[in-house]
Amino acid sequence: MTRYLPIIYVRGFAGGTSGIDKAVDDPFYGFNEGSTHVRIGAYGIPSFLQFESPLLRLMIDHKYDLMVGGNQGALLRDAGKDQLSPKTIWVYRFYDRSASTFDRNARTLERSGAVREETPGPFRLEDAAQGLVHYIYEVLEKTKDAEQVYLVAHSMGGLVCRSAIQRFMYDAQRTPPPEQIEEGEGSVPDPAEEDGAFARFLPGLFGRAPRRHRVAAPSPSTAAQSPSGKVPPEFPVSKVVTYGTPHGGIEIELGGPIGDWVIETFGPEGSDIFKERRMREYLCPDGQEKFEPKNGWDARVPYFSALPAERFLSLVGTNPGDYDAGWGWSSRAVGVKSDGLVQIRNAYLKGSNRAYIHRSHSGRYGLVNSEEGYQNLQRFLFGNLKIALSLSSLDLDTSGGTVWQADVALAIRELPVLMHYQSARTHCPVVLNEENKDTPLSPVPLVTTFLLPSRESGTPRRYTLDLRVFALRENDGLILFGSHLEQVADWQDTLIMDVYSKPDGTIDKALYQWNSTLPGAIARANVLDKELDWKAASDSLPEAPSWVAKIALPDLALTVLGPEAHISVGIVEWP
Repeated sequence: MTRYLPIIYVRGFAGGTSGIDKAVDDPFYGFNEGSTHVRIGAYGIPSFLQFESPLLRLMIDHKYDLMVGGNQGALLRDAGKDQLSPKTIWVYRFYDRSASTFDRNARTLERSGAVREETPGPFRLEDAAQGLVHYIYEVLEKTKDAEQVYLVAHSMGGLVCRSAIQRFMYDAQRTPPPEQIEEGEGSVPDPAEEDGAFARFLPGLFGRAPRRHRVAAPSPSTAAQSPSGKVPPEFPVSKVVTYGTPHGGIEIELGGPIGDWVIETFGPEGSDIFKERRMREYLCPDGQEKFEPKNGWDARVPYFSALPAERFLSLVGTNPGDYDAGWGWSSRAVGVKSDGLVQIRNAYLKGSNRAYIHRSHSGRYGLVNSEEGYQNLQRFLFGNLKIALSLSSLDLDTSGGTVWQADVALAIRELPVLMHYQSARTHCPVVLNEENKDTPLSPVPLVTTFLLPSRESGTPRRYTLDLRVFALRENDGLILFGSHLEQVADWQDTLIMDVYSKPDGTIDKALYQWNSTLPGAIARANVLDKELDWKAASDSLPEAPSWVAKIALPDLALTVLGPEAHISVGIVEWP
């Protein structure tokens, strides 16, 4: 059943005074910005697509209310306890107090009759985070039948949310030890890192290892990506969505013009706000700033968070070319493996759910004002089922320094965009022969998605997962061009899946078929020929039920991926 809770939007960094003034002139801090441009695939030409904005779509699709009344903050303060509907959207306007466009010597009449002097103050991330905590509790106090909120944030706004949760809402009694959080207990398996991936194969691969690298079938809990079940209702945040947030910081190496642009964009602190010293200060509880994890400090790990990482959705942009901030210097500085400002490797919280979309950090092709971003957001917030697909029991030929990769694309019928797109073309392929640090014989995660409840019991919801698998043969890090065929897949196919719902909106059955076995066009395919055989997972609990299923690969795929290779499907209720 869909849980509708108040949504609080937290915008990204506005920059210096001029940027702050521009931000506060917008009634909704940019959450109301839509777009009219879309790119088809990684290198497609622009096409017209009118996206109304996430604000309007939440109001249209899910009947959320946006009550402003001349001053949304005053409306919230004046509301009585338990007076407001949970289906409301709030914009956390933390920049207003730093704007210069209002009277610098403004006077506010308090309810008691006293007059309070107000002057613009400098922006500080900790102040915004602490203010967000107060704002969350105020929204909950005034909202009927809601014990939690949803947070939606862009860019640095995601760090404000994490600072609020990890520093100012930290409670040692209900938060796992940071060492346990670092180990990833109860979180989504982390896919391959792009740096040094080949060096972290199974011990003994170099030398005495057998010719083929073996990956065993997952346990039921691993196939379902080990969901932790419901979040304790006493914690005031249920889920967090971050668009292009620099969870791991921003790495800028160029000086000159880019240095000037950083100072202008990020204010007096400059890029220091995304470096380890400052991130420790605002992401760690008071007195814990010098905590030293055994694997080294990684800002992407939510060390002191009472909210599990799987309750986050990290939307990762992969299109630097369309980000024109700083006259193009930003994209040059951070490189092609980015959204133009945040590197792909830094744009996600470790253990979080992820969607990779070919969008830039902001602008005409930005993440927030995109159909792709909204479709992932609404399914994550309001979906009732979480589905994870992984490649299992791989038997890959890793001789001669062979590295195996896969391109993955998730599409949904009637949507004009891809929900998820990982590709070598966008510098974020799935690395297949990369072992998991905790369980070396683990499956390789492909994609995680969420299903919205459906009231149409007759018409199935159709999903397609496009897979391209290819090998790169390397010697000391150099591609062996004698065996290299650029952009040619060793195996590729498209999995088609139809999900049927019961009258109450729950799943009735799921049918699937590979495109290579389907005569004619996919759009004309009616009933698919195989049905998923769901089984209760061994660790399924009444309060957090989970199921697993297995999808056989086409015979041709087995010659490449191994005779026992298959796709494991895990499904859990998503409260």
